[in-house]
Amino acid sequence: MLQHIIPATGLLFTLENILWINIGVFIGSVFAAIPGLSVILCVILFLPVTYSMTAIPGMMFLLGIYCAGGYGGSVSAILINTPGTPHAAATMLDGHPLSEKGRTKAALKIALYASTFGGVFSALMLLFLGPQVAKIAAQLGTAEYFMVCVFGLTIIAGVSGKSMIKGLISACLGLLISCVGSDPMTSYDRFTFGISRLYLGLDLAICLIGLFALVEIMAKAERRLDRLNLDTTQIKDDGVITKAEYKRMARPVLISSIIGVLVGIIPGTGASEASWFSYNTAKNMSKYPEEFGHGSVEGVAAAESANNAVTGATLIPLLTLGIPGDGTVAIMLSALMINGLNPGLSLFTTQGDIMYAIMLGLILVNVFMLLQGKFLTTLFAKVVSIPQEILTPIIVIFCFAGAYSVNGNYFDVGVALVFGILSWVLRKLELPPVPILLGLVLGSMTETNFRRALLISNGSPSIFFSSVYCIIFLVLIVAAVGTIVRGKIKERKANPQKED
Repeated sequence: MLQHIIPATGLLFTLENILWINIGVFIGSVFAAIPGLSVILCVILFLPVTYSMTAIPGMMFLLGIYCAGGYGGSVSAILINTPGTPHAAATMLDGHPLSEKGRTKAALKIALYASTFGGVFSALMLLFLGPQVAKIAAQLGTAEYFMVCVFGLTIIAGVSGKSMIKGLISACLGLLISCVGSDPMTSYDRFTFGISRLYLGLDLAICLIGLFALVEIMAKAERRLDRLNLDTTQIKDDGVITKAEYKRMARPVLISSIIGVLVGIIPGTGASEASWFSYNTAKNMSKYPEEFGHGSVEGVAAAESANNAVTGATLIPLLTLGIPGDGTVAIMLSALMINGLNPGLSLFTTQGDIMYAIMLGLILVNVFMLLQGKFLTTLFAKVVSIPQEILTPIIVIFCFAGAYSVNGNYFDVGVALVFGILSWVLRKLELPPVPILLGLVLGSMTETNFRRALLISNGSPSIFFSSVYCIIFLVLIVAAVGTIVRGKIKERKANPQKED
């Protein structure tokens, strides 16, 4: 390792690389802050730019977009209660209430600092533990992946709002929607109703535009015009975060960063799962669980540190095994391959200097994200002062533009509208939309690995108890359920009249 560090720093610290890092960070922050425009879409749009570059500046540019996109999504979530990216939905639960309390700048600073810590933490994990941890992740089979998904579904109870029953209903609806499209095992149509465009299923980004963005527009349209004007005193806070708040955030930020790394290492998972895992864990471990959902600094810090801790972890299976950790990283694979670099364990021996330059560059990306974030925080906060009658049409335009640009067709715009109406109806029925998101994210992965595992074992459920990793995940599931039940009992004792 040491023999590669010195030459890697020489390859990394060039004016060209630093320039492309900053350009990528700026584009990623701005792009992700716009609701409906996802990070993966941004990477796709700017990927051709890297084709004329060498491997290191090209990867630095894309990593700048990728990492800054993790933070940028929190900006709109905090300011206008609309997550700019899917994984910022967890940040929205406490970020926007904190902004409504007149602490907009403080909420943005918490998100920035937590994102930076998570990003640097995952970059260090990539640098020092990447090859070793990736070997363990490579041993996970379909049964282990299924147990991971079940573990993910246990957090639905923790984000169900007032009623766990309504939360479970919403989660089941999300799981049902995830079944739309071709059967993953037989390729038969399911719930497509003869519509050929549904054969490949529903795109998560398009669904979220309707579930979280368009429904906010509908809610604002129901209000009287004089209520659409935000209180301008919200942007006059000094952004001060007290020592007590820093102390409260220390543990959830560290634990969430670890969770983010662990989730990111496993291919097929992503920042959304990590942020919800971490948010739920922080809530259960907090001394002030009643603050969650009402402006908890721990909630914002946990969600943001986790989703940025995923960024470096997703590169571990990519660079060591050639397996992309998520969709965005899969796109980056082409940026490496066009330069003749085929990721895998042998790449660390044949092109070790370049690999270590990329891994060290991820730390540099997060440093520049912190510097740009500190400079732009005030500008981001000023978005709150834009009158809602001006901001709302802009959001609608970007939502429809984002829905259209994912696949370049108007059908997706219609899907976003349908999900907007569905979310509005669910809001009237007091059914929370967050469990639907979890069902959508985990549904396909859960079903596919469950059916494959049973196929391998000829229908025997014993396969889910046949390995050490399965047992470990089973223990984690039982511990998570026990923690959630204990938390619900404490809430009921604190408020006996609270709805079940």
